[in-house]
Amino acid sequence: MRIRARMVVAGIMCLALLGAFFASASGAASTTSTKVTYKNLSYKDFSLNYSAMKALKPLAAKGKGSVAVVLPDTTSSTRYTEFDAPMLKTALTDAGLKSSQIIIQNGQGSDSTFITDVQADITAGAKVIGIDPEDSATGVKAEQLAAAAGVKTIDYDRLTLGGATSGKYYVSFNNVNVGVLLGKGLVSCVSAWKVTSPKVIVMKGSPTDNNATLFANGYLSVLNPYFSGKGWTNVATPAGTWDPPTAETEFQQAFTANPSANALLSPNDENAAPIITYLKTQGVKPNTFPVTGQDATLVGLQNIISGYQCGTVYKPVFLEAQAAAALAMYLRAGVTPPKTLINGTTQDTVNNIAVPSILETPEWVTPANMEKTVVHDKFVPASQICAGGFAADCTKYKIH
Repeated sequence: MRIRARMVVAGIMCLALLGAFFASASGAASTTSTKVTYKNLSYKDFSLNYSAMKALKPLAAKGKGSVAVVLPDTTSSTRYTEFDAPMLKTALTDAGLKSSQIIIQNGQGSDSTFITDVQADITAGAKVIGIDPEDSATGVKAEQLAAAAGVKTIDYDRLTLGGATSGKYYVSFNNVNVGVLLGKGLVSCVSAWKVTSPKVIVMKGSPTDNNATLFANGYLSVLNPYFSGKGWTNVATPAGTWDPPTAETEFQQAFTANPSANALLSPNDENAAPIITYLKTQGVKPNTFPVTGQDATLVGLQNIISGYQCGTVYKPVFLEAQAAAALAMYLRAGVTPPKTLINGTTQDTVNNIAVPSILETPEWVTPANMEKTVVHDKFVPASQICAGGFAADCTKYKIH
C-alpha cells in the first residue's frame, strides 16, 4: 500500500512539474512577444481602438507646445468634418496631449483662410502643424511660414510639391492604388451590369491637387488598355474639379455633347452625387449606368446599395489620423521616428526628392462587403445607411 501511495504521490508531483513547465513556457512566449513602445512603433500597429497611441505618452512629456492640423474644406468631401477632425483629436488625446494642446482647423476652401489659420497656429505656440491645402502653392507658403518660425510640418493626405526639402514627412493612402481601385471597380461594374460598348466620361479632381493627378494615373493605367483595344470609348475628359456643382455642370456639358455615354469614372462620392441625381431626371434606371466614387460617404454608400453607383474607395481615416498624430508626437519631442513607422516614400516631382511616407491601404467597397468594412469599422453606421427608403436595400444586402 505504501508503495502504491508513493507511486501516486510521485505521479501527482510529475503532473505538477509538467503543468509548471507548460505554464512557464506559455508565460515565456507571452512575455517575449514584442511590446509596442514609441521606440518600435510600426505603421501596422494602428487599429480601430487606437490602442497603439498610448505607447506615445512618454513623448508627450518630452515635448512642449501644441500640435495643429489645418484641413482643406467642407465641400469636396464630408470626411474632413465627420472623420478627420474628430479622429485626429482622439489620436492626439490618446497619445497624451491635453485638449488645450490640440488645434484642429479647416481652411473652408479658401487659400487665404488656410494661411491665416497656419499663422494663428504659429502664434498660439504650435510646434508641429499638419497641413492639407487644396493646392501646392498654398502648401509651399504654409511650410515657409512654419520653417521661419521653427515649426515643423507634416503633409497630411496631400503632398505639397516644391515645399520643404528636409525633415518633412507625408501621411496618406497609396493614392495611385486608390485610382487603380476606381478603374478596376468601373471595369467590374460594366461587366456585372452588362453594359455593352462602354462609352465613358472620365472625370478628374482639381488639376491643382497632386492627389487628383495620382488618382488619374491609377485609373487611366487600368482604363487605357480598354480604350485602345477592348471596345471601350473615352467620349469626354472634362477639366476636373472637387466642387460638386461644378462637377455636375462639367458632366452635363459632356453628356449633352455625347448622349450615348453610358458610364462615368467619377473620382469621389461628392462629385458623383449631383450627377446621379441629374441622371435620374434623365430616366436612367438602377444598375444601368455605372458610376464610381471615393471616400465612403453616406450619400455614396446609399447610391451604391440603390444601384446608382458601382462602389466607393474606402479609406479608413482612423489609420491615417493615428499615423499623422504619431509623427507629430515624435517631431514635437525632437525624437526621430523609428524606421518601422515609415513604410514608403512619395516623389516630390518639383524638388525631385523622395519624401518619407506612411501610406495606408484603401479598399473597394460594394454592397457585398459594406457590412464587413465601413459598418464593422463604425465608419458609417448601418442605422444611417439604411434610413428611410434604403431599408429594403439594406435587407437585400444583409446590412444591419
